[in-house]
Amino acid sequence: MNQPHQRDITLLFSTRIIRLFCYGFLSVVLALYLTETGFTEKMVGLLFTLTLAGDAGITLWLTTHADRFGRRKTLLVGALLMLGAGGVFIVTHNIIILMAAAIIGVISPSGNEIGPFLSVEQAGLTELIPNEKRTKIFAWYNMLGSFATATGALAGGWLAQILQGNGWTKLEAYRFVLMGYGLGGLLLLVLFLFVSPAIEVRHVSETKHALGLHQSRKVVLKLSALFALDAFAGGLVVQSMIAYWFHVKFGVESGVLGSIFFGANVLAGISALLAVPLAAKFGLINTMVFTHIPSNILLMLVPLMPNLPLAIGILLARFSISQMDVPTRQSYTMAVVAPDERSAAAGVTAIARSVGAALSPTLTGILFSIPALFSAPLFLAGGLKIVYDLLLFREFSAVKPPEEKK
Repeated sequence: MNQPHQRDITLLFSTRIIRLFCYGFLSVVLALYLTETGFTEKMVGLLFTLTLAGDAGITLWLTTHADRFGRRKTLLVGALLMLGAGGVFIVTHNIIILMAAAIIGVISPSGNEIGPFLSVEQAGLTELIPNEKRTKIFAWYNMLGSFATATGALAGGWLAQILQGNGWTKLEAYRFVLMGYGLGGLLLLVLFLFVSPAIEVRHVSETKHALGLHQSRKVVLKLSALFALDAFAGGLVVQSMIAYWFHVKFGVESGVLGSIFFGANVLAGISALLAVPLAAKFGLINTMVFTHIPSNILLMLVPLMPNLPLAIGILLARFSISQMDVPTRQSYTMAVVAPDERSAAAGVTAIARSVGAALSPTLTGILFSIPALFSAPLFLAGGLKIVYDLLLFREFSAVKPPEEKK
């Protein structure tokens, strides 16, 4: 790997770390902040749905044009949208304005990736590394991102609690956390300016294609449908909503919530790295499916626990294997498409996930508002994810990436 490429890889890893720190920083307090401003649970769920739906539309347009418009330019636009959304959430409580900012801007209610960044960075990294190292690089990329989310959740939760302990109101403390999110968007904007043209696609097909796809369209659309199902299930249990579930069910305060999700995301990051030797031995699809199923069984066990320590223990056990499918999924998608389709393929599959995830927080908000169904989202999410795993194995177990054909 030559020196200029190493510099670009370092920059893309740095932007991933900063961004995921900000997403984690915000996620623990976002639902608490909105309810503190007077939002009902249903309104919070609706706002999160609009956030994810808006992200789906804008990110689809950006990523399917990124290989022609320029990957670096696309990343800069994403940073501006993140900075703008953070700013609006700080200065107003008006539901209409917040919904508009949620639809147009980039703000993460889940602690997970949102916006065009992941798709374009994946495509850029794939230009810089050989096939044999792709899954390993993506695993490190995901692990460091999970660690950043974990650290952000810990910092955001405890910062809000410490500020309240020093006389700040809850609203003031949560708003201060939002300021940190906006600052992260500004820092990303600066760093993306230093990324080189090496991340751009070398040869672009001259013919214009729908969604930026040509020879890989069928595979990408099939993967997208399956990923949408997985993401719909995941959207039922976004980190902000899980934090709220623990707060209501067990009376957990923001600092302890931050600690719980710090541990959860650290374990998730380690699980992403452990996927590398498993994928090398058993293959990408097998690793995705047969680590994901037990993870989702554990998710369904969380609400069955009689006390807080056991609920936390099962949640952490779930996170310890929950991310093994992520670097393998990303690596697989990049492997089975042509180079000039990579941004579009990553974008279309990511958008399918965003659309799937966008529909479900509203349902979670409704279920949370019905006492008898308060824990239903966790059962529903785990069950649907297992259905996804079985369908994925049936459709793609025979479709091998280049490194598995040797």
